[in-house]
Amino acid sequence: MLTRYALIGSGHRAQMYLDAIAGPHADVAELVALLDINPARLEFHRDRHPAFADVVLAGPDQLEDVIRTQRVDRVIVTSVDRLHAEHVVRSLEAGADVIVEKPLTIDAPSARAIQDAIDRTGRSVVVTFNYRYSPRNTALKQVIAAGEIGEVVSVTFEWVLDVQHGADYFRRWHREKINSGGLFIHKAAHHFDLVNWWIADTPARVYARGGLRFYGADAAAERGRAPLPERGTHDGSHDPFELDLRSDERLEALYLRAEQHDGYQRDRSVFDAGITTEDNLTAIVDYAGGPVLTYALTAHSPWEGYRVAVGGTRGRAELEVVERAEVIAQDADDAPSSTHVDPSAVAVTAAAAGARQRGEHLVVQTHFEPAREVEIPDGVGGHGGGDALLLRDVFVGPTDDELGRPSDHRDGLRAISVGICGNESLATGGPVDVADFLGMDLARAGHRGAAATAPTSAGADR
Repeated sequence: MLTRYALIGSGHRAQMYLDAIAGPHADVAELVALLDINPARLEFHRDRHPAFADVVLAGPDQLEDVIRTQRVDRVIVTSVDRLHAEHVVRSLEAGADVIVEKPLTIDAPSARAIQDAIDRTGRSVVVTFNYRYSPRNTALKQVIAAGEIGEVVSVTFEWVLDVQHGADYFRRWHREKINSGGLFIHKAAHHFDLVNWWIADTPARVYARGGLRFYGADAAAERGRAPLPERGTHDGSHDPFELDLRSDERLEALYLRAEQHDGYQRDRSVFDAGITTEDNLTAIVDYAGGPVLTYALTAHSPWEGYRVAVGGTRGRAELEVVERAEVIAQDADDAPSSTHVDPSAVAVTAAAAGARQRGEHLVVQTHFEPAREVEIPDGVGGHGGGDALLLRDVFVGPTDDELGRPSDHRDGLRAISVGICGNESLATGGPVDVADFLGMDLARAGHRGAAATAPTSAGADR
Protein backbone atom coordinates (compact mmCIF):
# COMPACT_ATOMS: atom_id res chain seq x y z
CA MET A 1 0.00 0.00 0.00
CA LEU A 2 1.31 3.46 -0.92
CA THR A 3 2.15 5.91 1.84
CA ARG A 4 0.09 9.07 1.37
CA TYR A 5 2.00 12.37 1.57
CA ALA A 6 1.12 16.03 1.84
CA LEU A 7 3.77 18.75 1.46
CA ILE A 8 3.51 22.20 3.04
CA GLY A 9 5.76 25.00 1.78
CA SER A 10 6.16 24.78 -1.99
CA GLY A 11 9.23 26.91 -2.59
CA HIS A 12 12.57 25.87 -4.07
CA ARG A 13 13.45 23.23 -1.47
CA ALA A 14 10.23 21.26 -2.04
CA GLN A 15 11.43 20.06 -5.43
CA MET A 16 13.84 17.44 -4.09
CA TYR A 17 11.06 15.63 -2.23
CA LEU A 18 8.48 15.99 -4.97
CA ASP A 19 10.86 14.66 -7.63
CA ALA A 20 11.56 11.66 -5.39
CA ILE A 21 7.84 10.92 -4.99
CA ALA A 22 7.13 11.24 -8.72
CA GLY A 23 10.31 9.41 -9.74
CA PRO A 24 12.42 6.77 -7.99
CA HIS A 25 10.01 6.24 -5.06
CA ALA A 26 6.69 6.31 -6.90
CA ASP A 27 6.24 2.63 -6.01
CA VAL A 28 5.99 3.41 -2.28
CA ALA A 29 4.86 7.05 -2.11
CA GLU A 30 1.86 9.03 -3.34
CA LEU A 31 1.44 12.80 -3.16
CA VAL A 32 -2.16 13.71 -2.32
CA ALA A 33 -1.89 17.40 -1.36
CA LEU A 34 0.24 20.53 -1.70
CA LEU A 35 -0.18 23.43 0.72
CA ASP A 36 1.14 26.98 0.44
CA ILE A 37 -0.09 30.56 0.72
CA ASN A 38 0.91 31.17 -2.90
CA PRO A 39 -1.26 29.54 -5.61
CA ALA A 40 1.31 30.13 -8.36
CA ARG A 41 3.94 28.06 -6.55
CA LEU A 42 1.42 25.30 -5.90
CA GLU A 43 0.49 25.17 -9.56
CA PHE A 44 4.16 25.21 -10.63
CA HIS A 45 4.96 22.06 -8.66
CA ARG A 46 1.68 20.33 -9.55
CA ASP A 47 2.22 20.90 -13.26
CA ARG A 48 5.82 19.63 -13.32
CA HIS A 49 4.74 15.98 -12.98
CA PRO A 50 1.75 14.30 -14.66
CA ALA A 51 1.38 12.11 -11.55
CA PHE A 52 0.42 15.22 -9.56
CA ALA A 53 -2.44 16.29 -11.83
CA ASP A 54 -5.12 15.42 -9.26
CA VAL A 55 -3.41 16.50 -6.03
CA VAL A 56 -5.36 18.78 -3.73
CA LEU A 57 -4.08 22.38 -3.59
CA ALA A 58 -4.78 24.16 -0.32
CA GLY A 59 -3.65 26.90 2.04
CA PRO A 60 -1.77 26.30 5.31
CA ASP A 61 -4.91 27.08 7.31
CA GLN A 62 -6.46 23.93 5.82
CA LEU A 63 -3.70 21.58 7.03
CA GLU A 64 -5.78 19.62 9.55
CA ASP A 65 -8.70 19.27 7.17
CA VAL A 66 -6.42 18.04 4.39
CA ILE A 67 -4.80 15.46 6.68
CA ARG A 68 -8.23 14.17 7.65
CA THR A 69 -10.03 14.19 4.31
CA GLN A 70 -7.07 12.96 2.24
CA ARG A 71 -6.05 10.32 4.80
CA VAL A 72 -2.50 11.69 4.92
CA ASP A 73 0.10 9.42 6.53
CA ARG A 74 3.06 11.78 6.49
CA VAL A 75 3.49 15.53 6.05
CA ILE A 76 6.67 16.92 4.50
CA VAL A 77 7.46 20.37 5.96
CA THR A 78 9.52 22.63 3.70
CA SER A 79 8.04 25.95 4.76
CA VAL A 80 9.92 29.01 6.07
CA ASP A 81 11.98 28.05 9.13
CA ARG A 82 9.98 30.12 11.61
CA LEU A 83 6.86 28.13 10.64
CA HIS A 84 8.39 24.68 11.02
CA ALA A 85 7.31 24.18 14.63
CA GLU A 86 3.73 25.25 13.95
CA HIS A 87 3.42 22.96 10.94
CA VAL A 88 5.11 20.04 12.70
CA VAL A 89 2.93 20.30 15.82
CA ARG A 90 -0.30 20.74 13.86
CA SER A 91 0.51 17.76 11.66
CA LEU A 92 1.29 15.51 14.62
CA GLU A 93 -1.86 16.50 16.46
CA ALA A 94 -3.95 15.95 13.33
CA GLY A 95 -2.72 12.36 13.11
CA ALA A 96 0.21 12.39 10.67
CA ASP A 97 3.91 11.66 11.05
CA VAL A 98 6.32 14.34 9.83
CA ILE A 99 9.39 14.73 7.65
CA VAL A 100 10.89 18.18 8.17
CA GLU A 101 13.66 19.93 6.29
CA LYS A 102 16.45 21.19 8.53
CA PRO A 103 16.45 23.13 10.76
CA LEU A 104 13.83 21.48 12.97
CA THR A 105 12.93 24.91 14.36
CA ILE A 106 14.64 28.17 15.35
CA ASP A 107 14.29 28.82 19.09
CA ALA A 108 13.96 27.15 22.50
CA PRO A 109 10.19 27.60 23.07
CA SER A 110 9.29 26.08 19.70
CA ALA A 111 11.75 23.21 20.27
CA ARG A 112 9.96 22.41 23.53
CA ALA A 113 6.60 22.63 21.75
CA ILE A 114 7.71 20.00 19.23
CA GLN A 115 9.00 17.69 21.95
CA ASP A 116 5.74 18.08 23.89
CA ALA A 117 3.70 17.24 20.77
CA ILE A 118 5.77 14.12 20.12
CA ASP A 119 5.30 13.05 23.73
CA ARG A 120 1.53 13.63 23.53
CA THR A 121 0.91 11.94 20.20
CA GLY A 122 3.57 9.24 20.09
CA ARG A 123 4.17 10.06 16.42
CA SER A 124 7.52 10.35 14.66
CA VAL A 125 9.45 13.31 13.27
CA VAL A 126 12.33 12.75 10.84
CA VAL A 127 14.75 15.64 10.25
CA THR A 128 16.58 15.32 6.94
CA PHE A 129 20.36 15.73 7.21
CA ASN A 130 21.67 14.84 3.75
CA TYR A 131 25.28 15.73 4.52
CA ARG A 132 25.55 12.63 6.73
CA TYR A 133 25.18 10.56 3.56
CA SER A 134 27.92 12.27 1.53
CA PRO A 135 30.75 9.76 0.98
CA ARG A 136 33.40 12.20 2.21
CA ASN A 137 31.59 12.74 5.52
CA THR A 138 30.86 9.04 5.86
CA ALA A 139 34.56 8.31 5.35
CA LEU A 140 35.51 10.60 8.23
CA LYS A 141 32.87 8.98 10.44
CA GLN A 142 34.33 5.56 9.65
CA VAL A 143 37.84 6.70 10.61
CA ILE A 144 36.63 8.07 13.94
CA ALA A 145 34.32 5.13 14.73
CA ALA A 146 37.09 2.64 14.00
CA GLY A 147 39.26 4.30 16.65
CA GLU A 148 42.04 5.11 14.19
CA ILE A 149 42.83 8.44 15.90
CA GLY A 150 41.93 7.26 19.40
CA GLU A 151 39.55 9.13 21.69
CA VAL A 152 38.42 12.45 20.19
CA VAL A 153 39.47 15.48 22.21
CA SER A 154 38.98 18.36 19.75
CA VAL A 155 37.31 19.35 16.50
CA THR A 156 38.13 22.40 14.39
CA PHE A 157 35.51 23.12 11.73
CA GLU A 158 35.56 26.03 9.27
CA TRP A 159 32.83 26.45 6.65
CA VAL A 160 33.08 29.16 3.99
CA LEU A 161 30.20 30.22 1.75
CA ASP A 162 31.27 32.04 -1.38
CA VAL A 163 29.97 35.35 -2.69
CA GLN A 164 27.45 33.59 -4.91
CA HIS A 165 25.93 31.12 -2.45
CA GLY A 166 26.57 33.14 0.73
CA ALA A 167 25.13 36.30 -0.76
CA ASP A 168 21.90 34.49 -1.57
CA TYR A 169 20.96 34.26 2.11
CA PHE A 170 20.94 38.05 2.21
CA ARG A 171 18.60 38.51 -0.78
CA ARG A 172 15.68 36.46 0.50
CA TRP A 173 13.71 35.82 3.69
CA HIS A 174 16.78 34.49 5.53
CA ARG A 175 18.15 38.06 5.71
CA GLU A 176 15.77 38.73 8.62
CA LYS A 177 16.91 36.65 11.55
CA ILE A 178 13.38 36.37 12.93
CA ASN A 179 12.54 34.13 9.95
CA SER A 180 15.45 31.70 10.15
CA GLY A 181 17.31 32.08 13.43
CA GLY A 182 20.22 33.36 11.35
CA LEU A 183 22.94 31.27 9.74
CA PHE A 184 23.84 29.82 13.15
CA ILE A 185 20.62 27.82 12.83
CA HIS A 186 19.53 27.78 9.20
CA LYS A 187 22.90 26.86 7.70
CA ALA A 188 25.05 25.69 10.60
CA ALA A 189 22.49 23.13 11.79
CA HIS A 190 23.97 20.96 9.01
CA HIS A 191 27.46 21.48 10.38
CA PHE A 192 26.65 20.95 14.04
CA ASP A 193 24.75 17.80 13.16
CA LEU A 194 27.82 16.48 11.37
CA VAL A 195 30.01 17.08 14.41
CA ASN A 196 27.42 15.56 16.78
CA TRP A 197 27.22 12.50 14.52
CA TRP A 198 30.95 12.21 13.83
CA ILE A 199 31.90 12.14 17.50
CA ALA A 200 28.65 10.59 18.84
CA ASP A 201 28.31 13.21 21.55
CA THR A 202 25.90 15.90 22.80
CA PRO A 203 26.60 19.67 22.96
CA ALA A 204 26.70 20.94 26.54
CA ARG A 205 27.83 24.59 26.51
CA VAL A 206 28.24 27.27 23.82
CA TYR A 207 30.18 30.52 23.68
CA ALA A 208 29.80 32.55 20.47
CA ARG A 209 30.84 35.71 18.68
CA GLY A 210 29.82 37.17 15.34
CA GLY A 211 28.22 40.00 13.44
CA LEU A 212 27.15 41.51 10.13
CA ARG A 213 30.52 42.54 8.73
CA PHE A 214 30.18 42.42 4.94
CA TYR A 215 26.53 42.55 3.79
CA GLY A 216 24.02 45.20 4.80
CA ALA A 217 24.00 48.95 4.30
CA ASP A 218 26.31 49.91 7.16
CA ALA A 219 29.13 47.50 6.31
CA ALA A 220 28.92 48.44 2.63
CA ALA A 221 29.04 52.16 3.43
CA GLU A 222 32.11 51.68 5.62
CA ARG A 223 33.91 50.18 2.63
CA GLY A 224 32.73 53.02 0.39
CA ARG A 225 30.60 50.70 -1.69
CA ALA A 226 27.86 52.32 -3.77
CA PRO A 227 24.31 51.10 -3.06
CA LEU A 228 22.72 48.61 -5.43
CA PRO A 229 19.22 48.87 -6.91
CA GLU A 230 16.57 47.58 -4.52
CA ARG A 231 16.11 44.48 -6.69
CA GLY A 232 18.40 42.45 -8.92
CA THR A 233 15.78 41.87 -11.60
CA HIS A 234 16.10 44.84 -13.93
CA ASP A 235 17.26 45.76 -17.42
CA GLY A 236 20.76 47.02 -18.11
CA SER A 237 24.07 46.09 -16.54
CA HIS A 238 24.25 44.06 -13.35
CA ASP A 239 26.57 44.01 -10.37
CA PRO A 240 28.02 40.56 -9.52
CA PHE A 241 26.09 40.66 -6.22
CA GLU A 242 22.73 40.95 -7.96
CA LEU A 243 20.39 38.11 -8.87
CA ASP A 244 18.15 38.60 -11.89
CA LEU A 245 15.31 36.12 -11.49
CA ARG A 246 14.81 36.10 -15.25
CA SER A 247 18.15 34.29 -15.61
CA ASP A 248 16.62 31.04 -14.34
CA GLU A 249 13.29 29.68 -15.57
CA ARG A 250 12.50 27.94 -12.29
CA LEU A 251 13.19 30.98 -10.11
CA GLU A 252 11.24 33.18 -12.48
CA ALA A 253 8.23 30.87 -12.24
CA LEU A 254 8.44 30.20 -8.51
CA TYR A 255 9.07 33.77 -7.41
CA LEU A 256 8.96 36.55 -10.01
CA ARG A 257 5.67 35.49 -11.56
CA ALA A 258 4.32 34.40 -8.16
CA GLU A 259 5.01 37.56 -6.16
CA GLN A 260 1.76 39.16 -7.25
CA HIS A 261 0.00 36.78 -4.83
CA ASP A 262 1.99 37.38 -1.65
CA GLY A 263 4.43 40.26 -2.33
CA TYR A 264 7.52 38.17 -1.56
CA GLN A 265 10.63 39.43 -3.37
CA ARG A 266 13.41 36.87 -3.89
CA ASP A 267 16.03 39.21 -5.39
CA ARG A 268 16.58 42.04 -2.91
CA SER A 269 19.87 43.92 -2.57
CA VAL A 270 22.40 42.28 -0.26
CA PHE A 271 23.56 45.77 0.74
CA ASP A 272 20.14 46.97 1.95
CA ALA A 273 19.38 48.44 5.34
CA GLY A 274 17.39 46.22 7.70
CA ILE A 275 19.39 43.00 7.34
CA THR A 276 19.66 41.33 10.76
CA THR A 277 21.36 38.00 9.95
CA GLU A 278 25.08 37.77 10.76
CA ASP A 279 27.55 36.94 7.99
CA ASN A 280 30.50 36.01 10.26
CA LEU A 281 30.08 33.58 13.16
CA THR A 282 32.36 31.71 15.54
CA ALA A 283 31.62 29.38 18.43
CA ILE A 284 33.37 27.28 21.03
CA VAL A 285 31.27 24.27 22.00
CA ASP A 286 31.94 22.02 24.99
CA TYR A 287 30.60 18.49 24.56
CA ALA A 288 29.21 16.33 27.35
CA GLY A 289 31.88 13.68 26.81
CA GLY A 290 34.79 16.13 26.91
CA PRO A 291 35.64 17.14 23.30
CA VAL A 292 35.70 20.82 22.37
CA LEU A 293 34.56 22.16 18.99
CA THR A 294 35.98 25.37 17.51
CA TYR A 295 33.65 26.50 14.72
CA ALA A 296 33.72 29.34 12.19
CA LEU A 297 31.37 30.36 9.37
CA THR A 298 32.01 33.04 6.75
CA ALA A 299 29.34 33.99 4.17
CA HIS A 300 31.43 36.11 1.77
CA SER A 301 34.40 33.94 0.80
CA PRO A 302 35.90 33.90 -2.73
CA TRP A 303 35.64 30.07 -2.67
CA GLU A 304 33.25 27.60 -1.08
CA GLY A 305 33.85 24.52 0.99
CA TYR A 306 34.97 23.37 4.43
CA ARG A 307 37.90 22.15 6.48
CA VAL A 308 37.62 19.80 9.44
CA ALA A 309 40.39 18.65 11.75
CA VAL A 310 39.62 16.04 14.40
CA GLY A 311 42.27 15.58 17.08
CA GLY A 312 42.45 12.35 19.03
CA THR A 313 44.64 10.65 21.58
CA ARG A 314 46.35 8.58 18.85
CA GLY A 315 46.51 11.07 16.00
CA ARG A 316 44.55 13.38 13.73
CA ALA A 317 42.12 13.24 10.79
CA GLU A 318 41.79 16.17 8.39
CA LEU A 319 39.09 16.59 5.75
CA GLU A 320 39.20 19.39 3.18
CA VAL A 321 36.40 19.89 0.65
CA VAL A 322 36.40 22.52 -2.12
CA GLU A 323 32.87 22.64 -3.54
CA ARG A 324 33.55 25.66 -5.75
CA ALA A 325 37.04 27.03 -6.27
CA GLU A 326 36.07 30.49 -7.45
CA VAL A 327 33.26 32.82 -8.52
CA ILE A 328 34.11 34.85 -11.59
CA ALA A 329 31.98 37.66 -13.03
CA GLN A 330 33.06 38.09 -16.63
CA ASP A 331 31.94 41.66 -17.16
CA ALA A 332 29.52 44.28 -15.88
CA ASP A 333 26.61 42.65 -17.67
CA ASP A 334 27.28 39.20 -16.23
CA ALA A 335 25.83 38.62 -12.78
CA PRO A 336 26.61 35.11 -11.46
CA SER A 337 24.14 32.55 -12.79
CA SER A 338 21.35 31.61 -10.42
CA THR A 339 21.39 28.04 -11.73
CA HIS A 340 24.18 26.94 -9.39
CA VAL A 341 23.76 29.29 -6.44
CA ASP A 342 24.54 26.39 -4.08
CA PRO A 343 27.46 24.35 -5.48
CA SER A 344 26.82 21.47 -3.07
CA ALA A 345 23.28 20.90 -4.32
CA VAL A 346 24.36 19.89 -7.83
CA ALA A 347 27.19 18.03 -9.47
CA VAL A 348 29.34 20.92 -10.68
CA THR A 349 32.07 19.73 -13.05
CA ALA A 350 33.60 22.95 -14.38
CA ALA A 351 37.33 23.10 -13.80
CA ALA A 352 38.75 26.02 -11.84
CA ALA A 353 41.25 28.37 -13.46
CA GLY A 354 43.39 29.23 -10.43
CA ALA A 355 45.58 27.43 -7.92
CA ARG A 356 42.64 26.15 -5.90
CA GLN A 357 40.97 23.08 -7.38
CA ARG A 358 37.57 21.59 -6.70
CA GLY A 359 37.86 18.30 -4.84
CA GLU A 360 38.03 16.54 -1.49
CA HIS A 361 40.81 14.98 0.55
CA LEU A 362 40.79 13.03 3.79
CA VAL A 363 44.18 12.60 5.46
CA VAL A 364 44.83 10.52 8.58
CA GLN A 365 48.04 10.59 10.55
CA THR A 366 48.74 8.71 13.76
CA HIS A 367 51.62 9.42 16.13
CA PHE A 368 55.07 8.48 14.86
CA GLU A 369 53.69 7.49 11.43
CA PRO A 370 53.60 9.24 8.06
CA ALA A 371 50.31 10.75 6.87
CA ARG A 372 48.14 8.71 4.55
CA GLU A 373 45.23 9.71 2.34
CA VAL A 374 41.95 7.83 2.73
CA GLU A 375 40.17 7.07 -0.52
CA ILE A 376 36.73 8.66 -0.75
CA PRO A 377 34.20 6.85 -2.97
CA ASP A 378 32.72 8.91 -5.76
CA GLY A 379 29.32 10.42 -4.97
CA VAL A 380 26.77 10.99 -7.72
CA GLY A 381 24.32 13.89 -7.53
CA GLY A 382 23.56 16.62 -5.04
CA HIS A 383 25.36 17.15 -1.73
CA GLY A 384 28.24 14.88 -2.63
CA GLY A 385 25.93 11.99 -3.47
CA GLY A 386 24.04 12.27 -0.20
CA ASP A 387 20.62 13.29 -1.51
CA ALA A 388 19.72 10.02 -3.23
CA LEU A 389 20.77 7.91 -0.23
CA LEU A 390 18.86 10.14 2.18
CA LEU A 391 15.70 10.04 0.08
CA ARG A 392 15.81 6.27 -0.09
CA ASP A 393 15.92 6.08 3.71
CA VAL A 394 13.12 8.65 4.01
CA PHE A 395 10.68 7.08 1.58
CA VAL A 396 11.55 3.37 1.64
CA GLY A 397 12.88 3.14 5.18
CA PRO A 398 16.48 2.67 6.29
CA THR A 399 18.23 -0.65 6.38
CA ASP A 400 20.61 -1.53 9.19
CA ASP A 401 23.22 1.23 9.25
CA GLU A 402 26.23 0.72 11.49
CA LEU A 403 27.10 4.41 11.06
CA GLY A 404 23.71 5.64 12.29
CA ARG A 405 23.01 8.00 9.41
CA PRO A 406 19.19 8.04 9.63
CA SER A 407 18.16 10.92 11.89
CA ASP A 408 15.15 11.59 14.08
CA HIS A 409 13.85 14.63 15.94
CA ARG A 410 16.38 14.22 18.74
CA ASP A 411 19.21 14.65 16.25
CA GLY A 412 17.36 17.72 14.99
CA LEU A 413 17.19 19.12 18.51
CA ARG A 414 20.90 18.52 19.09
CA ALA A 415 21.78 20.22 15.80
CA ILE A 416 19.79 23.39 16.49
CA SER A 417 20.78 23.51 20.16
CA VAL A 418 24.22 24.91 19.30
CA GLY A 419 22.80 27.67 17.10
CA ILE A 420 20.01 28.55 19.53
CA CYS A 421 22.48 28.83 22.39
CA GLY A 422 24.97 30.58 20.09
CA ASN A 423 22.37 33.25 19.37
CA GLU A 424 21.78 33.67 23.10
CA SER A 425 25.53 33.96 23.65
CA LEU A 426 25.72 36.65 20.95
CA ALA A 427 22.98 38.56 22.78
CA THR A 428 24.39 38.22 26.30
CA GLY A 429 28.13 38.03 25.66
CA GLY A 430 28.58 34.98 27.84
CA PRO A 431 28.57 31.17 27.67
CA VAL A 432 25.21 29.37 27.59
CA ASP A 433 24.39 25.99 29.13
CA VAL A 434 22.50 23.98 26.51
CA ALA A 435 20.27 21.86 28.75
CA ASP A 436 19.35 24.82 30.97
CA PHE A 437 18.53 27.16 28.11
CA LEU A 438 16.57 24.64 26.04
CA GLY A 439 14.83 23.24 29.09
CA MET A 440 15.38 19.62 28.10
CA ASP A 441 17.95 16.85 28.38
CA LEU A 442 19.04 16.19 24.80
CA ALA A 443 20.72 12.92 25.75
CA ARG A 444 17.33 11.36 26.58
CA ALA A 445 14.70 13.50 24.81
CA GLY A 446 12.24 11.67 22.60
CA HIS A 447 12.21 8.20 21.08
CA ARG A 448 15.42 7.18 19.35
CA GLY A 449 13.90 4.50 17.16
CA ALA A 450 11.36 6.66 15.34
CA ALA A 451 13.43 7.22 12.20
CA ALA A 452 14.61 3.63 11.95
CA THR A 453 11.32 2.18 10.78
CA ALA A 454 9.97 2.15 7.27
CA PRO A 455 6.91 4.34 6.66
CA THR A 456 3.58 2.58 6.82
CA SER A 457 0.18 3.58 5.56
CA ALA A 458 -2.07 4.57 8.45
CA GLY A 459 -5.13 4.28 6.23
CA ALA A 460 -6.89 6.99 7.88
CA ASP A 461 8.30 28.74 0.99
CA ARG A 462 11.36 27.95 0.98
